[in-house]
Amino acid sequence: MTTARTWAVALTGVDGHLVEVEADLSNQTPEFKIIGLPDKALGEAVQRVHNACKNAGLDLPRRRLTVNLSPASLPKQGSGFDLSIAVSTLAAGGSLSHDSIARTVHIGELGLDGRVRPVAGVLPAVFAAVRAGFERAVVPHANAAEARLVPGIEVRAATSLAEVAAWHGADVPVPDVEPVAAAAPAKEPAAMLDLADVVGQEDAVEALVIAAAGGHHLLLSGPPGAGKTMLARRLPGILPPLTEEEALEVASIRSLVGDAVDSLDRIAPLEAPHHSASVAALVGGGSRVVRPGAIVRAHRGVLFLDEAAEFSRIALDALRQPLESGAIEVHRSGFIARFPARFQLILAMNPCPCGNYGVRGAECVCPSLAIRRYSDRLSGPLRDRIDIELHVARVAAARATSAERAETTTDQARQRVAAARGRAALRLRDTPWRLNGDVPGTWLRQGAHRLSAESRAPLDRALERGALTLRGYDRVLRLAWTLADLAGVDAPGRDQVGRALYLKKGSSA
Repeated sequence: MTTARTWAVALTGVDGHLVEVEADLSNQTPEFKIIGLPDKALGEAVQRVHNACKNAGLDLPRRRLTVNLSPASLPKQGSGFDLSIAVSTLAAGGSLSHDSIARTVHIGELGLDGRVRPVAGVLPAVFAAVRAGFERAVVPHANAAEARLVPGIEVRAATSLAEVAAWHGADVPVPDVEPVAAAAPAKEPAAMLDLADVVGQEDAVEALVIAAAGGHHLLLSGPPGAGKTMLARRLPGILPPLTEEEALEVASIRSLVGDAVDSLDRIAPLEAPHHSASVAALVGGGSRVVRPGAIVRAHRGVLFLDEAAEFSRIALDALRQPLESGAIEVHRSGFIARFPARFQLILAMNPCPCGNYGVRGAECVCPSLAIRRYSDRLSGPLRDRIDIELHVARVAAARATSAERAETTTDQARQRVAAARGRAALRLRDTPWRLNGDVPGTWLRQGAHRLSAESRAPLDRALERGALTLRGYDRVLRLAWTLADLAGVDAPGRDQVGRALYLKKGSSA
């Protein structure tokens, strides 16, 4: 047979699509051509494959070689197709077993010396292979650890093209070469920060616990030095450990970004982009290859926007849709890249450009118009999606410089959060939701979970006088249920509803 087939994976977002790599020989003018919507990097695979085969002692046939990537209508990007192209062309020339390569997915880039180089996105690619029913995948040696995180498939770690060819029946010596190292080192594990370091901010610490217990979004406002960043960076530590499924989702995103993944991290991720970040940096983008943005990298964790009012309003408003849906779609000509983006948003901002507005003993030099414009950087629709708004004041100097430790530690807060989430999950066990922050307001306003007229009276009055929108009404309801779970009561009463109203809109509500 002059035609041979194997398989590779094309990624659009975190979704993997199996691609049939079909090589054919014909008695025409010698040429090597790749068809099927390859991008520039994939088009250059011709020269990489040719040199890699030559240096591995595997000569390509001197005939016309055509490699088709099917489905042809699906755009393919990157150098991860090199190995599958080389294997299919060698099999078409009779060097490899057709049956063996047809049952195997090949992922990897080839160096000119014949070694197999690591590529990004191996973890979601192997997931796609398992879902398609394949039982064997060949991946670069540097990507083997992350590929083996996927159960139900045999993973073979390839150091060189000659090694892969020998696995498929080629009579070729396998050189003892040094494997190519991972393209990016794994991130250093973040130091665990303790809430006990936060002194004099009892209300803010409690608000952090409430946000963690219900998966609520939080806005901290206050002057510089009040501890807003210190508080926000301690939120991941009080969140429950990620489940295995959630940790695999996070690892898949890290793999797409190009980070080395060798184990599952059960700590919720924290992303804190600089306020100069563009829309594409926040939500993801790119022309041919769509890269995950900060909201995707924060999936199952925390997105912290420090100096939120300094972000462009367009970038901030781009968060509105992902906050509601828990996902982001980036549309490009010919394809749609879909990414999960279920994150907890923490915003921190100063009260004015100089930071001294309303601060006792400090002088604010900002004009009133500048203060208003600064506050309006956060649009009404975005603020409406924030569950908790809290002002954080500076701690008195005497208390801040003392050796005092806060009463609430990270371990204690984590236990309270876990207990509250357990009660919520038990109550919501027959529904598709597990956190109060995810429950639709229509469901809370109807049926068995509808609050009594007495309990919701303050909430109804706030809605009638325009202090709340209907979306804000629903968010206060979710917050009240979280307060009830933390208090260990069966349903929110007037106390929980009143406290939720205060946290949502402050004392003016």
